[in-house]
Amino acid sequence: MSYQVLARKWRPQSFAELVGQTHVLQALVNALDQDRLHHAYLFTGTRGVGKTTIARIFAKCLNCDNGVSSTPCGECSSCQAINDGRFVDLIEVDAASRTKVEDTRELLENVQYAPTHGRYKVYLIDEVHMLSTHSFNALLKTLEEPPPHVKFLLATTDPQKLPVTILSRCLQFSLKSISPERVAGHLKHVLGEEAIPFEAPALWQLAIAADGSMRDALSLTDQAIAFGEGRVKAADVSAMLGTLDKDQVMRVVNALVSANATDVLQAVSELADHSPDYLAVLDDMLAILHRIAVAQAVPEAVDNSLGDREQVVALAQRVRAEDVQLYYQVGLVGKKDLPLAPSPRSGFEMALLRMLAFRPEALPVPQGQVLKVSREHDANNEQVVSEPESSAEPEPEPAPPAAPEPEPAAIQELPSQEHTPPHMMEGLPPLSAYDDVSAPQSESVDRVESIPENGPSSAVKPTPLSFIGDSPAAVVPLSDVVLKGDSRLPLEKLDPSGWIAVYRGLSLGGVTGTLTSHCEYHSHEGDLVRLRLDSKRSTLYNDTHRMRIAEKLTDYFGQPVRVDITIGDIKTETPAQWCARKAAERLAQAKTSVYSDPFVKMLIQDFSATVLDDSIAPVGESV
Repeated sequence: MSYQVLARKWRPQSFAELVGQTHVLQALVNALDQDRLHHAYLFTGTRGVGKTTIARIFAKCLNCDNGVSSTPCGECSSCQAINDGRFVDLIEVDAASRTKVEDTRELLENVQYAPTHGRYKVYLIDEVHMLSTHSFNALLKTLEEPPPHVKFLLATTDPQKLPVTILSRCLQFSLKSISPERVAGHLKHVLGEEAIPFEAPALWQLAIAADGSMRDALSLTDQAIAFGEGRVKAADVSAMLGTLDKDQVMRVVNALVSANATDVLQAVSELADHSPDYLAVLDDMLAILHRIAVAQAVPEAVDNSLGDREQVVALAQRVRAEDVQLYYQVGLVGKKDLPLAPSPRSGFEMALLRMLAFRPEALPVPQGQVLKVSREHDANNEQVVSEPESSAEPEPEPAPPAAPEPEPAAIQELPSQEHTPPHMMEGLPPLSAYDDVSAPQSESVDRVESIPENGPSSAVKPTPLSFIGDSPAAVVPLSDVVLKGDSRLPLEKLDPSGWIAVYRGLSLGGVTGTLTSHCEYHSHEGDLVRLRLDSKRSTLYNDTHRMRIAEKLTDYFGQPVRVDITIGDIKTETPAQWCARKAAERLAQAKTSVYSDPFVKMLIQDFSATVLDDSIAPVGESV
């Protein structure tokens, strides 16, 4: 016997074997079981979703020797004849090849005669939209009032081309495209029954390439079996389809999330070995970024239609929401710029590097730094900022030691003695006068009053936290309990002042970490900790985040902890506000150090130099 292709061999023979289309099956099964049968049915949908198959099963249900039901026996003479395509009372018509009105009239001449063998005479007209206008007109009256022993089953991929008069005379069922997840599951079942070795990623590639058609998926599987010499392997399927492995695109996204330019370029280099379509790769990356954004906003909304749900959820926890939005927007703009690049690869690399270049600096909340930060506080609970004049040896400057370059403040340069005319050097002190500029710097940290009058007052005052809310919350000092020894704050001693230190000891990232940073401690009773979330930051909050916070607090305190989160107005300082305040204080201290530096003061006084405040940044570890 000749080989039978999978698409025909595995064609469903009953409603129970159908994959998907539950909304159609429910209506047909109920109509058959309750004997509420219409005389004309119209099945619409894209190719390979089961229109003709459902029509044949329906004809089998109508003509089974055991009676009309939704579960034909499949063994009687009528069922066997329909399976073999030789049932005389099932008239299948290909409308694409019989479009003339004469063909329709010839077909309808036999409608009045009773069925030869079965209970009903079933007319299955496939691709009915191909009939001519005259053919539709000839069919109208018979379709509206056929004899009781006649049923019309129409199938089409383009229902828009059908006249309204035809549509109004039929019960219409719209079949949906089959999801890749369902297709991959069915292919796994088929290959398992056929005893053909396969790799799961290969099935996902076939399912995606089928684009919602089960028949196309089975046909591609047949091709993959032949291509792989009896095996279905991911590498063979990629080569056969000419597509790029999704794992390679995921590696590029992983490198992008890690914000490491070296890893990004290395991933692109590996990608280039396969000569990909970089525009398609960018599209795949945007699709992954979109799913990451969905996972951050509504985790339960992420489906597994591409077989990578776990990877997407893991990435969503590693990357900030604002970074995802930036990467997505830069990628969209990069698609427009890609045709203008000297080469597709260089354009693709520039789009990725642009994502990293414009990536905003996060408000740092380092994990596992509670004790270290706490020990850096003095008796007044003020953080001691590491300045250039600390005991640590500064990195050697490229300039000669006799004339070290000033630190980050952007100032007007001194004229060089080597290239300056003698008449311009008059009145200038020799460069040796500035050699020892680091000696008096140890006093500059606390000498705020030594800033010159022409220096901006904002340089010595912490920036108000107006960007956190309409009015800053009450400042809460860190708990003294955390400042002693290396033990963590016990649960029974948790209070508003200790909540910030506890938060900084949690390993929370992503949306959950952001939401937690905007929570203030309210109270606790036994193992129940009550927090209050800022109402302005509660848009993305759901119960999943509460459970994650409870898990992290349980790990932190070493005992079961329950969490109750209410949404309202914040009254005390949240961890996010604390970090912002400390960052502002460190920046103010850095500005104080710059303006107090004798060398800078001399430049301002003698040469009217201007310090660019935006160029000043604190030195040392961030809060």
